[in-house]
Amino acid sequence: MSPPAGLPRLLAGVGRGMESRAAHERRHGPLPTLSTTGLIEVVEHSGLRGRGGADFPTAAKLRAVAARRKVSAVVVNGSETEPASSKDVTLLKHVPHLVLDGAMLCAHAVDAEAVFVRMSEGQAVRNVETAIAERPAGELPIALVVGPDRYVAGEESAVVHQLESGVAKPTLTPPRPYEKGYRNRPTLIQNVETLAQIGLIARYGPAWYRQLGTDEDPGTALLTVSGAVVNPGVYEMSFGTPLHALIDAVGGPREPLQAVLVGGYFGNWLSIEDAWHTRLARESLREHGASLGAGVLIALPARVSGLAESARIASYLADQSAGQCGPCIYGLRAIADAMQELADGSAAPGTVEQIRRWCGEVDGRGACHHPNGAVRFVLSSLRLFAAGEPASRRRRQYA
Repeated sequence: MSPPAGLPRLLAGVGRGMESRAAHERRHGPLPTLSTTGLIEVVEHSGLRGRGGADFPTAAKLRAVAARRKVSAVVVNGSETEPASSKDVTLLKHVPHLVLDGAMLCAHAVDAEAVFVRMSEGQAVRNVETAIAERPAGELPIALVVGPDRYVAGEESAVVHQLESGVAKPTLTPPRPYEKGYRNRPTLIQNVETLAQIGLIARYGPAWYRQLGTDEDPGTALLTVSGAVVNPGVYEMSFGTPLHALIDAVGGPREPLQAVLVGGYFGNWLSIEDAWHTRLARESLREHGASLGAGVLIALPARVSGLAESARIASYLADQSAGQCGPCIYGLRAIADAMQELADGSAAPGTVEQIRRWCGEVDGRGACHHPNGAVRFVLSSLRLFAAGEPASRRRRQYA
């Protein structure tokens, strides 16, 4: 089959409904057969990195799991519990076979005994069920597991915990699932977009993948863009694209902007001036203390209080605690309440310094990584918005 000659790639089959297996293979051809070494090499040469937020080199993860004997499972992590993201559910709803192709290639490469698809309640479950039923005879059976959409439920260890006990609660790591996961055996857990990229790279090769993007950040990424833009939605963009060009590609701002949240609720705020000088690239984002994270961009209008919106998100993250440790149960709630006081103008002198101190006491001390992400977001909010806002903007959250 002829490879896509530009954009879209992942979204080429996205339309009104689900692309059937027959239509999928007419578009991309049948699933190739690759050895363990063959798959790892093409993924490594492509430079693909995980799209679930950790940004870990995909080939390194594949190699680490493949090197261990008695691999138990490959898990498609379609939880997408980040409220501002809908890229993974878009793939599962419209092109699930591309995702399942990637899962099957990985399962063969690491000699897994089972494949699971973990999704959250209310997502495109019926489409995935249909796609599983359409898979060819002789493939490794695929089990669909549906769980809660709480923020912490999509974390790798929470997914393993649900597969084993039915409870989607994160556990202390290390060991990571690729070392000791489902049934205490190595388990490969990959994000939906990562597996869909593998489904394309295995067909068209790493040289094709690198035709877009940059040398350091090859290929494309899916982004969920929302907030004060003309056409919010899921978009596929080449790495290296300036953020201002990305905003233009979705119709431009709907009104004057003051900031952009990059990476989702565990992400970082960039002032609009910084955002306009930033590219969709790791090094460029890192210069401004940000990362792609879950592939989320939220454009904050100038008329809205950045502190009020940050307090809302901080309160949400506090409510999403797994309830396993003090830093989450008490620390995040105290931080969120203090953020609200800053937002509504009732905070006592020294509250900003107190929040920063609490963040230092919470960071790295939780039973999972939830407090770390929440602290990262709060500190970013203080850096950008704590200098003060006009009273006319206080209490104004973005609806």
